[in-house]
Amino acid sequence: MKRFYKHAIAVEADGGWQVALDGRKVKTAAGKAQVVRSRALADELAREWAEQGDEIDPATFLLRDLADYAIDVAAADRIRTVNDLLRYAETDTLCYRADPDEPLFKRQQQLWEPLLEKTEARHAIWLERVSGIVHRPQPEASLERLRDVLQGQDDFALAALATLASLSASLSIALAAFEPDADVEALWAAANLEEDWQAEQWGWDSLAQERRVKRLRDFANALRFAELARA
Repeated sequence: MKRFYKHAIAVEADGGWQVALDGRKVKTAAGKAQVVRSRALADELAREWAEQGDEIDPATFLLRDLADYAIDVAAADRIRTVNDLLRYAETDTLCYRADPDEPLFKRQQQLWEPLLEKTEARHAIWLERVSGIVHRPQPEASLERLRDVLQGQDDFALAALATLASLSASLSIALAAFEPDADVEALWAAANLEEDWQAEQWGWDSLAQERRVKRLRDFANALRFAELARA
């Protein structure tokens, strides 16, 4: 699509801020007013539009897509959004380990166990560890506690968590990314432990490396979105 506007700026709107393209206010994919409460986020949304060239590249609207998800999906059905996130707790990748006699198990213990223990301590829960890939249900009390944690998040935080959990296959990692002292690179290394382990054994594939870099970018961007939305 060719660029159809000259100027993109954040303007005040009912309930917050909204991007205006030559005075025309931007809407979400579902046709709702794309109003955000944070001026900082609105300015960055406007920047995505302003930095487009003669041709608009939809793939570069990373923040816009997250804002649309917050408004069109999370706000529209919070119960479903929370339930979808809880599935990443039920099958959290940090809980599924190799057999104890395998070398991979030791690496998982080193990287995953501290993260999981912090999650448990922070939210007063306990999660079942499993050797192998056969699903084992998590304690209902722990899932209900995590449900309370998620329900306490606003729509924009839920949108960020949905991306973080999807990319890492772990609600524990997604929630850890929200902590003030979060190390994004370390969390991403934990999320990719098994993939990195295989690459160490068999060598890196260039396409796999490119995919890893892109996914890390998306992971960091989701966290940045959450921070901007809170600003």
